[in-house]
Amino acid sequence: MADEVKQPLSEKASKDEAKQLSETASQSEVKQLSETDVHKESDLVSDDDEKPETMAEDSKTADEQVAGLEMTLTVPEPPKANEKAIEFLSSIGEDELLLTAFSETLGCFSDTKAQIGEFTILVQPAIYRGFEDCYLVHVTSHSTIDDIPCNSSIYAYVSKRFETLEQQRQEYIKMKEQFLEKKTHMVKQGDKLVVESFITEGKHFAPQLVKHHTTSYPWNTLEGFVSQASNFLILRILARRRAVPENMIFLVFDGEKNLCQSTYDELGFQMQTIGQDTIDVYGIERTIHSEVDLPISWQNYFLADGHLSSRFQVGSPISMKVLSMPVLVEKEEIDPKPKFGKQALNWEMDAQLSSQFLDWKEELSADHATYMRQHPEMRLLLSDFLQFLLLRKPDDVVTFAAEFFTPHSARRPAASSFRISNIKRRLHSYSLS
Repeated sequence: MADEVKQPLSEKASKDEAKQLSETASQSEVKQLSETDVHKESDLVSDDDEKPETMAEDSKTADEQVAGLEMTLTVPEPPKANEKAIEFLSSIGEDELLLTAFSETLGCFSDTKAQIGEFTILVQPAIYRGFEDCYLVHVTSHSTIDDIPCNSSIYAYVSKRFETLEQQRQEYIKMKEQFLEKKTHMVKQGDKLVVESFITEGKHFAPQLVKHHTTSYPWNTLEGFVSQASNFLILRILARRRAVPENMIFLVFDGEKNLCQSTYDELGFQMQTIGQDTIDVYGIERTIHSEVDLPISWQNYFLADGHLSSRFQVGSPISMKVLSMPVLVEKEEIDPKPKFGKQALNWEMDAQLSSQFLDWKEELSADHATYMRQHPEMRLLLSDFLQFLLLRKPDDVVTFAAEFFTPHSARRPAASSFRISNIKRRLHSYSLS
């Protein structure tokens, strides 16, 4: 019986020992796992944050862990233009902007120097929607690459404050029976800029709208924004100034209509042959720094008045060059108005003026004689006036005559003829001599 009791007790003791060993092992494993998790989480938090030390702190709910991760994530700020770019846009005057209003045409050439198309820029003053003065910018490009026609156009209205009021861009590629067309339309509507993009592809007899996307941006967040159309105005102004301010950062759209930054850099001067002439041209490079794609750069060379002499995209086999020397645009200088000194008019020596004077004199004399014949009382009235004039001998004859003839005026209301004698003289007092 004692053996039977002892055996279960020993078995119970062995079970307790095994349980203690398993608990010890499990605690050590949990501790190792918790330490590993602590090291992993320490990479996400800063040194100032408190690190978990106990099992209770590690055993957080899933919602609390997600909330903690959301607190550590930071939302990137949208791209913005810097102050130098905004100051440059505000420094452009109306006279300087008017000098960019001209048209030009360049030839498109392949890497084999064969002409494959044309590139045209037209800028002219216009009125947007009937009331706002602005500039119309029309850029077209058509070429044939590997027997594939490619056309693109930009049609835009840019205000004198360099705000893009409306712009429409269209790109078209034709491949045998298939075609691909991209359209982008942006317009200022109140306090926001609305951007719509359309992509259409398919066969000519069965076009299909593949994608349509609309985005709006608050207008106050687009300070320093430069559209594709206004970019050509900026390039012409920089070319005329022959200087590119450093560190100017503008706000633009990339190829996917995402806001990003754009910069302008000076390339310096170089010699270029145009026809029979060798001209010194000025280079400007524009780069779009997309946040989702590689940067895209265009190198442009200009004549002194802002005409393009050559243009090409870095990495592209197509280049654009002017075919012949254009007529340079010069600032129109208004001649000052001539000043003529005042000359004495001697009408007696002028036959025409002297003849006119004699005619008017005879006409007035005839009118006076006719009036006197029709009004015989005038002789009596003048006789009285001369008599009083000689008796009183006033210092101011004009005032005396005005007061004398006032009662006889036809425009004076009817009243007593002797009322004038009771009125105190306001201007002068006369006395008999």
